Amino acid sequence: MNDMTAAHRTLPFGTYVMVTNLGNDRSVVVRINDRGPFVRDRIIDLSYAAARVLGIVGPGTARVRLETLRGFRAPETSARATVWIQVGAFSAQENAYAIKRRLDKAFGGVVVTRFKTARSTYFRVRVRTDEGQARSLAQRLAGEGYPVMIVRE
Repeated sequence: MNDMTAAHRTLPFGTYVMVTNLGNDRSVVVRINDRGPFVRDRIIDLSYAAARVLGIVGPGTARVRLETLRGFRAPETSARATVWIQVGAFSAQENAYAIKRRLDKAFGGVVVTRFKTARSTYFRVRVRTDEGQARSLAQRLAGEGYPVMIVRE
């Protein structure tokens, strides 16, 4: 429920998929770890954490686009891993930089990184932190209304 996971009827377990909410252009990468959904006309069943990032928790369903990420591997967690709090992924670069400018006023280490898939390019807004501060920073950003995701790489 709290991991970035999803259920799909046919994709192999362990497959990573970028799911984009077509209504608001938010994206999240999830790992397929279950079978489903078992409701007609639905193609994927997201964990609560993934649905929250995509802004689907209230309505419960949304039109989404799926992109299988071939060769994508989850970052290995180690004591030396860089920790980021991701607050958004945008298809429009100017939207990412607008969020960056807003966050720069209160937070240090805000960056926009480019993430390219076979189908599109996304601009991720991330705040760099360390392992000890990651949870409190994520809670602070979530309290300000940002959909947060902790990323270790």
